[in-house]
Amino acid sequence: MRLVLEDAAVTDFGLVRPPVLAGAALLRDEPLRQDTGRQKEGWASARVVLVDEEGRSPVRWGPRVEGLGIGAVSGVDDADAGPRLWTRAATEIAGSPPPDALLLGEADGVAYWAVRGGADQVAAGDDGVRWLTLFSVGAELGARDAALLAAAVALLNWHGRALFCARDGSPTRLANAGWARVCEAQHHEEYPRTDPAVICLVHDGADRMLLGRHRAWPAGRFSVLAGFVEAGESLEACVAREIGEEVGLDVTDIRYLGSQAWPFPRSLMLGFHAVADPAQPLRLDEAEISEAVWVTRDEVRQALARGDDWAVADDAPATDSPPPIRLPGRMSIARTMIDSWSAAG
Repeated sequence: MRLVLEDAAVTDFGLVRPPVLAGAALLRDEPLRQDTGRQKEGWASARVVLVDEEGRSPVRWGPRVEGLGIGAVSGVDDADAGPRLWTRAATEIAGSPPPDALLLGEADGVAYWAVRGGADQVAAGDDGVRWLTLFSVGAELGARDAALLAAAVALLNWHGRALFCARDGSPTRLANAGWARVCEAQHHEEYPRTDPAVICLVHDGADRMLLGRHRAWPAGRFSVLAGFVEAGESLEACVAREIGEEVGLDVTDIRYLGSQAWPFPRSLMLGFHAVADPAQPLRLDEAEISEAVWVTRDEVRQALARGDDWAVADDAPATDSPPPIRLPGRMSIARTMIDSWSAAG
């Protein structure tokens, strides 16, 4: 099915802002990962990001606080208010990089590492620190802090799942400052996994777009459609297949929008938009999608204006009226795509 649009310019649009976890605020220095001498030299001024077993990190609100690693590096994250990632001086943990420390990269000449750590690593009596997940606070962090926390969570997730070699089953050990693991039996090298997934905003080329609700979500929670790329499959082919499988629609004019890291646990979200015909019947994959609706641009704008996103408690009191549409929070590229489409008409 090929749609003929009266105004092709309406079909295309770009992102109104970069997705939250799409920035390049962190210098990923490949030579540094293999230069143990330089790592030890930089350890004296390095900072360490803590992530506990539940994926939470210490975050603090308020002005710059000396000695806590908050605003310790000059740049865009040095505002006087808002959440900041709490980091610890590396020398307070050890005199040199511990074997299990992961080198995240550098920002403004300061090296940042990540380790598993809990509340005992934070200064006693510091009531201003809260332990939060990247998902809950990532949209509020500055670009550097969001990039650091995303890298830390992604790397630690991978190491927790890569303790044994996929080829021979032998135990693996950390290498390259956390960016590889080597098996003990045959010295096979393995690298951090990233699973590509497409996420697509389906629209009619004019003023309607499609929203879907996963069967595990509460009533009223909607988003755009997404799915993992299969082996040997192109991104565009994946978009067409996933939309067809999940809601039974044929899509055309598939166009790329942007990407976002999504370390839950190790995905890369690749954003697209595509055109479908609202007159084509919806056929839902009930194993995944419990509801799909076409909505107008005005309805989307009203939902955005209400602020009824996923941050609203899922246990809100039940009513006889259908719940209002709740859209993804600003942490997700899905929200960036929806905002962008809403602003395009």
